[in-house]
Amino acid sequence: MTKTTFLLEESEIPTHWYNVIPDLPTPPAPPLGPDGKPISPDALLAIFPEALIQQEMSPQRWIEIPEAVREIYALWRPAPMKRAVRLEKMLGTPAKIYYKYEGVSPAGSHKPNTAIPQAYYNKQAGIKRIATETGAGQWGSSMALAGQMFGLDVRVYMVKVSYGQKPFRRSMMETWGAEVFASPTNMTNAGRAALALDPNNPGSLGLAISEAVEEAATNADTNYALGSVLNHVLLHQTVIGLESKKQFEKAGDYPDIIIGCCGGGSNFAGTAFPFLADKAAGKDIRLIGVEPASCPTMTRGHYAYDYGDTANLTPQTLMYTLGSNFMPPSIHAGGLRYHGESALLSQLVHEGIIEARSVQQLATFEAGVQFAKAEGIIPAPESCHAIRAAIDEALVCKESGEEKTIFFTLSGHGHFDMASYDKYFAGELEDYEYPEEAIKDALSRLPKNP
Repeated sequence: MTKTTFLLEESEIPTHWYNVIPDLPTPPAPPLGPDGKPISPDALLAIFPEALIQQEMSPQRWIEIPEAVREIYALWRPAPMKRAVRLEKMLGTPAKIYYKYEGVSPAGSHKPNTAIPQAYYNKQAGIKRIATETGAGQWGSSMALAGQMFGLDVRVYMVKVSYGQKPFRRSMMETWGAEVFASPTNMTNAGRAALALDPNNPGSLGLAISEAVEEAATNADTNYALGSVLNHVLLHQTVIGLESKKQFEKAGDYPDIIIGCCGGGSNFAGTAFPFLADKAAGKDIRLIGVEPASCPTMTRGHYAYDYGDTANLTPQTLMYTLGSNFMPPSIHAGGLRYHGESALLSQLVHEGIIEARSVQQLATFEAGVQFAKAEGIIPAPESCHAIRAAIDEALVCKESGEEKTIFFTLSGHGHFDMASYDKYFAGELEDYEYPEEAIKDALSRLPKNP
């Protein structure tokens, strides 16, 4: 029987996170303040603990994982790596398809990989409460779990459209003790301003970030936590790729193509970054980030300095963006509905080291159903984007006869997304190509820095 599961021992949970910054071809561009000038680390102390600010800007290649964090990681890590033999046979491809399954975490996704250390460092700094946002709910539920683990109160601003679409993720957050509010709310200046313009505003991640940042910045006992985009978040997610490298050694194999879905970029970067050194050393590896065609940040956005939130409360970073006032359509991959992309990932896409691809909503659900029928796991709508690209690459191999090794991250299960699958089966979902004029309009409002 073909071996399909590759496991590691708890003792093999990584002891250090991998920081890609020292290995970038060019140094990352600095974040800017409202005046268009580089900010100092002290400017972030109002919303982040000092330890995370140091990680955000660290030049060190390896950063030690606190033992208290590794002990909680052991609740679900090391995560399994599987070979999708049944999917290979279904497709009739000579390619080998592997996936790293992050749905084994208590929250059902990769997000606790960074929620746990963020809660730890905030607790160490004496913070009592975390304000944060969430799209589809994976991050909010992960932060609620982490807050429970370290005795922190958690308030979550959940994008309104997802608040309605994903009621059971809201229940998860409340089970772990978090407060959850549909964003935009009337509790913050940013929320009230958005509702004044449109009482039926469906919300966006950028707007929910504004509400959470505003709350953190105006309460001394409260800090902000972000589930993607920032350097320290991508750093924490490298446990995915570091474990995967060990598992490929056990499999006696190595990936030719690495794929992940992209909203802010954390799970894909966490998988791909540990392999970048091999690519720089001459390994022929393709790294592909996959996003929705309806929120085409990397494929149709502009590489420019922009704010990370709608109210422009955050620093500006150099990234692929659709404009901070971009209001995405209400697709069911709620975790990918963000106007920007991680600065580190954007830089690597801009420099041609990482490929960007967009896919349509119906094609992703088709791929998710195909995967579920072959491998048994029902994937989250976000993860279906990576599966779509992996299947497409496997079919290319079928045509060419090449026996490539394809690897993707299955970033979470879809057990709380079955309403989305119901709509797919009922024919109520549709593809949405974001209008070029709307993109141009949003991009025309990018910050005008001196």
